Amino acid sequence: MTGSRTSSYKLSKAGTAVQNLNRLTIGENPRINEKAIVGSEPLRSVSDLSVTIGNNLIALAGAIIYRGVKIGNDAALGHYAIVREENIIGDSFRLWSNSIVDYGCVIGNRVKIHSGCYVAQYTVIEDDVFLAPGVIIGNDPHPGCEFSTECIKKSGVTIRQGAQIGINCTILPGVTIGKKALIGAGSVVTEDVPAEKIVVGNPAKILKSIYEAKCTNGLTEKPYLRVKR
Repeated sequence: MTGSRTSSYKLSKAGTAVQNLNRLTIGENPRINEKAIVGSEPLRSVSDLSVTIGNNLIALAGAIIYRGVKIGNDAALGHYAIVREENIIGDSFRLWSNSIVDYGCVIGNRVKIHSGCYVAQYTVIEDDVFLAPGVIIGNDPHPGCEFSTECIKKSGVTIRQGAQIGINCTILPGVTIGKKALIGAGSVVTEDVPAEKIVVGNPAKILKSIYEAKCTNGLTEKPYLRVKR
């Protein structure tokens, strides 16, 4: 074992959830269900198979974290949430049930990904981004092309700080969503979205500034004046 601290793992059956302790480091106070897996071996060839995870990890039954990842403090994974290999993820990450972060992504701090989402390879998600249930992110502009494997490396989506992505949105390859932008439910995003704009529809078009949005429940006049999540 290299840097592992297995004595602090809180498991229903000690050790059953953690595979191959070599080059695996987990911080203090983890709560890993016996039916979760930390350190799953990838089928792909990966140069660095080490796993580094910060303090207070929560992994519910069915969650899987592959080898070759770095995750910060206070991460929580729901049932059957999957983090693939070669991902770098910041603090206070939330990945809820039946969601997948595919390999090669970079994710910032305080990112929340709700249930039933798919984050494609080579996606970049900055701090304080929220993905509502059913969000799908693509990365292959020409599926089935003989160059797809190389093409997707240049077609990852970027979601800038504080952007909010609504229920059942689809974000197509190569798109950049600007800082604090808001994507309306069911939208299909085919081109870049400017910062602080609301876009809706298929294909998504600019509706207005986030600062023009009104609270339908009357709790505040400007719901996006100070975006916090």
